[in-house]
This record gives sequence, structure tokens and C-alpha cells, in this order.
Amino acid sequence: MTRTGILLALASAVLFGASTPFAKLLLGTVDPWMMAALLYLASGIGLAVVHGSRTLLRIPAAEAPLRRADVPWMALVILSGGIGGPVLLMLGLSQTDAASASLLLNLEGLATMGIAWLAFRENVDRRLLIGAFAILAGAVVLSWQGGATLDAGAALIAAACLCWGIDNNLTRKLSSADPVQIAMVKGLVAGVVNLILALIGGAALPPPGVLASAGIVGFLGYGVSIALFVLALRHLGTARTGAYFSLAPFVGAALAVVMLGEPLSGRLLLAGVLMGIGLWLHLSERHDHLHTHDAMEHEHRHRHDEHHRHVHGPDDPPGEPHTHWHRHEPMTHRHAHYPDLHHRHGHDAGQARG
Repeated sequence: MTRTGILLALASAVLFGASTPFAKLLLGTVDPWMMAALLYLASGIGLAVVHGSRTLLRIPAAEAPLRRADVPWMALVILSGGIGGPVLLMLGLSQTDAASASLLLNLEGLATMGIAWLAFRENVDRRLLIGAFAILAGAVVLSWQGGATLDAGAALIAAACLCWGIDNNLTRKLSSADPVQIAMVKGLVAGVVNLILALIGGAALPPPGVLASAGIVGFLGYGVSIALFVLALRHLGTARTGAYFSLAPFVGAALAVVMLGEPLSGRLLLAGVLMGIGLWLHLSERHDHLHTHDAMEHEHRHRHDEHHRHVHGPDDPPGEPHTHWHRHEPMTHRHAHYPDLHHRHGHDAGQARG
């Protein structure tokens, strides 16, 4: 089984997790809602520069662009994850305590995996469930601050996590397209909307130095991280990508020990052990059974591997990897696989345990 998707998901988690202590350093001078807006906006602007540079330098497109049929999905992704999630989070944070908020934010991983398994029928077995809950348990231990209360703010934060879980699952529908373009559009639209809301709420723009720092954190921790997350979805499916991404809080906490001089607590060590167990259970997964690919047509970056043995027309691009619209003929075979773009099939009870 290819480990490419795992590396992409872990890299996404590391970048996002690392952004937390850096953003914390800036929050003393920036309104939280304004900070969220700047991070999203910087991710969109940074990726727009990358996207524009490829066009300016006439670098051949290796990824499929977003098409008109993708617009409704993209709109739902932005509405749920880029606007609904942040707005509900800010409203919730204004009505609940920090301990409750920290614990409830772990619901995003649970919502992502739950929707993927229950609504989109991604394959899951006991090993994956135990691994996922070990990672989530580590995140809960990490965020526990002693005492937490449930109130109206808690419900709003839980709703925000549900929005992000929906966002992650809907993004899978777009994962065959250019991840830079997807993350760019999401960052620009979400950044502009949140900036307007922050300004309406009375927040002020920070000094140029802080703006530049927030720009770097946003580009790497949000823009590049989201692009890698989309690529991981292509290889792993939503549930597994969400599980690996749940390691982000541990990355942020570990960096905080080094950067901010926070103590190396027993809670951090316990969280690391739990997440390590979950990570090992996922890394050692092997899902292998006889399965059938139905005929399908789509567009994405690919090489001529076992799943891409098709004829090319005169207008199709040369070299590999390349991108063009292509058709998959029905095929039945057996090999180890993840629920990637080509393996989103049903399972019987024996196969689910595979």
C-alpha cells in the first residue's frame, strides 16, 4: 500500500499544528477574529501567487483545474468550513470557558470520521476505530485543563466542529482537482468574509510587522496545509486523513514546550503515547481483498499504472504524470488499497475485516 497519502496527511497536520504556537505569539496584539481572517486571507493570497506564477512561467498544468460542475461543491465547502465554522466558533468562544472550548474542538476529528463512515460509507474495521479513538483520546487529554462546563457556547462550538467535519467530507468530492486552486479559492473567500465580519465587530488591522508574520503563518499553516490535506484525501479518503490530521494538537503542544517554554507535563506525555498507539494501528493497516472497479470517467493527475491503462488521443498531454479526461473500463483484481479515488466501493462483512 502506498504511503504517499499518509505522508501528505502527516505533513498537513504538522504545518497546521505548528501554526498554533506561532499564532499564539501574535494574539496579544491582534483580535482573535481578525487573526482568523488574516490567516485565511494570507493562505489564499500566497497560493494565488503560486498559482499565478505557474501560469506566468507557462509551466504545464499537472493537475486538473476546477470545472463548472465543481462550483456547487466548492461553494458548500466555503460556506461550511470557511464561513460557518469560524463564525460559530467565535460566537461560542464568547459564551464559554477555555477548558470547554479546548475539549469541544476535538469534535472536529470525530465529526469528520463519523460522517465519512456513516454517510459516505467509507470502509472501517475494528483496528481503524481503535486507532482513531486512541488519537482522539490523546487530543482530549492534551486539551483537558481541569473542569469544564456545558452551556449555549458549547453547543455553538460543537456546531462549528460539525461544519468543519462536513467541510472535510465535501472536500473529498473535489480532491481530484488542483489542490492549490481549491485551497486558494477557499482561503480568499473565507478570508475576505471573515475580515469584513471582524471589521464590523470593531477589530482593527495590526501593524505591518504583525501583518507580515501572520501572512507567513497563514500561508504555511493554512494554505499549504489545506493543499496537502486535499492531496491526502485523494489517496486515503476522508476518515483516515481526518484521523492523521487529529495529531495536529500534539504537534502544536510539543512546539509550545520548545518555543514558549511551557512545561513538559505528564499530560503531554500521556497524549503522545495514546496518539502513538493510534498512529501505529493506522500505519500497520492492511486492507486487501478481491474487488471490482465499475466503469467510470473523470479527470485527475495520474501515471499509467495498473488502474490507468487507457488510449490517448492526439490532444492528450505527453509525459507522466499528466492530466486529462479518461475512462476506466470495468476491472476485477486483488491488491492492498485505501479508499482513494478509485477504491470507493462497498464491502461485505468479511471484506470489511480484511
